[in-house]
Order: sequence, then structure tokens, then C-alpha cells
Amino acid sequence: MKPVSLIQFLIEERRAGHINAELSLLIEVVARACKRIGVATGKGALGGVLGEAGTGNIQGEAQKKLDVISNEILLEANAWGGHLAACASEEMEDPQQIPDGYPKGQHLLLFDPLDGSSNIDVNISVGTIFSVLRCPDGVTEPKAEHFLQPGTTQLAAGYVVYGPSTVLVLTFGHGTHEFTLDREVGSFILSRRGIRIPEATAEFAINMSNQRHWQAPMQRYVGELLAGKTGPRGRDFNMRWVASMVADVHRIVTRGGVFYYPLDAKIEKQGGKLRIMYEANPMAFIVEQAGGAATTGRQRIMELQPTGLHQRVPVFLGSKEEVELATRYHLEADAAQG
Repeated sequence: MKPVSLIQFLIEERRAGHINAELSLLIEVVARACKRIGVATGKGALGGVLGEAGTGNIQGEAQKKLDVISNEILLEANAWGGHLAACASEEMEDPQQIPDGYPKGQHLLLFDPLDGSSNIDVNISVGTIFSVLRCPDGVTEPKAEHFLQPGTTQLAAGYVVYGPSTVLVLTFGHGTHEFTLDREVGSFILSRRGIRIPEATAEFAINMSNQRHWQAPMQRYVGELLAGKTGPRGRDFNMRWVASMVADVHRIVTRGGVFYYPLDAKIEKQGGKLRIMYEANPMAFIVEQAGGAATTGRQRIMELQPTGLHQRVPVFLGSKEEVELATRYHLEADAAQG
């Protein structure tokens, strides 16, 4: 079979009525920007891009040089094409307006320019996550509140993982598809169409160092996994934890598994660890479109009404059977407390 490039795939989606020309252009521009980020990450120490930038982002987290570079690449690439009304980044407090000299489109773009950036200096896979929403009718200068739409309204979501190969995983709400960057040609080529995440799994990803801070239902659930064959589950489970959400989710998209970042005593006041707009919603959309599930441990992530551009939530996602069981344990514990 002749390889299908990302551009060919986008034309197919337009012909099928799944996307319009403006959204197709937006995805092309984001993919092109991610190729540039991939080049920057690939140079490592030789590119002078490792280490701290000496600045903090809106969450007060120390920024890596590549965080700042990746953010600038995405902002610059999307400024002039006429496909966006505005964009928002995990690295910035407020949305970025499209400069007055450029035409404006009907879409809103949200992105985490470099997820897992604490892993950059040790050469572990990092990535970019993005989400596309429609700009509300009649809004010419979108503010933060215009981005606060439930995940169910997303028009597209994707991530790019910069690893041994550079891979783009994308959904428009009609299945989840994977593209691998052919570095010799410079094009993303369709490598898996209609990905399906197995409903059952024996692999879980969680930060066990936080175990003492977890709520009782999470303690119960993971305790059962660790008990293995001799416990109530009657089989052994394996644990993986990269601490780069893109890498952990890509493993699930590739071979199944579950990823958990539950609510715990350390992060209870802030509502969770991961951002709903930049990480939880796009990843939930991708995983659900591949037959998986995504909840906060208590409700479906994509049905949440966001209240802030940088709001955080707990995240349970991946193979359906395990996510549903972990969620059931939380709901049962809540009901028992009355």
C-alpha cells in the first residue's frame, strides 16, 4: 500500500465532512511547529537548550529553556495563518490574541508546549499536547472565559511524542490515528489508523512515592494490584512510570494499560495535579476515541465544566475495565461516607 501522508489524511477527512479547510490548516501548522520543536529537542546539549530558563510559568514552576522555546515556536507558527481567533498555553497566564495585522479564524487552540520537560536533561521522551475548540459566535477578541468549554466540545486533540521516533497521535472525534515522522522526507506518515486500546490490561502507571497521601479507595485499588495472584484480582500486574504524561499515555495507546494521577493530600487544595484544558481534556478525547475511558476517579473528565484556564483535576485514563473499577471504588467510598 502507498503511504498516506498527514496532508493526504487531512484532505480525506475534509472530503468525509469531518473537518473544514480552516481546521485542516490549523493541524498542518501545529504539526509543522512540532517538527521544529523535535529538531530543537533532538540537538540536546549541542543546541544549548538544556537546563533552566531562570523563569517561572503561571503555576510557579521553574521553566526549562526548551519550555520557553517550544512555546514561542507554537505561538509564532499560529499567529499569521488566519485559522485562529486566539490561543492559550500552559506557560502563559492569559490567552494570546492574534496580532491585529493578521486575519482571524474561528478556532481556539490550547497547548502544553513541552510536557514532561523535567525529563529533557536526562534524554527521556517528552512531548507536545494540543486541543482545538470553536470560538463562540460573535466573539472577536476571545478572553479566558471563551476557552472554558467542556471536553465534549473539542473539535480535535493530539499529542506529539519526541522519542526514538517522532510520533503524532490525532483525533477529530472519528477514531484515533497515529502518524510517524519520516525524517528523510520531512513528512508525517500514517502508521496506525483507528487505534483500539485493549479493554483489559495488566499494566498500570502511577507515582508510588505519593502512596501515603492517597485517599482510601485509591489505596484499596492499588493494594489489590500489588497483591497480584495471591490477592483478590487473582493475577499479577506490572507497573510503569515515566513521569512524562505524553510518554505514559503513548504506551497505553500502543499496547494498553492505565495511567493514574489521583487526588492526594498534598495536592487536594489545588484540585489535582494535571491541567484540565491542556492535558486532561485532550488526552481524554484521544483515549476515548480509541475505546478507552477517562475519569477524575469520580466522573467523566470530558463532561466537566472548566472554571479556570489553569484548573487542575485528578486523571484516571486508559484501558476501560481498570479505569471503571478504580472509579467504582471511589464512588462506593463516597456513598459509604454518605
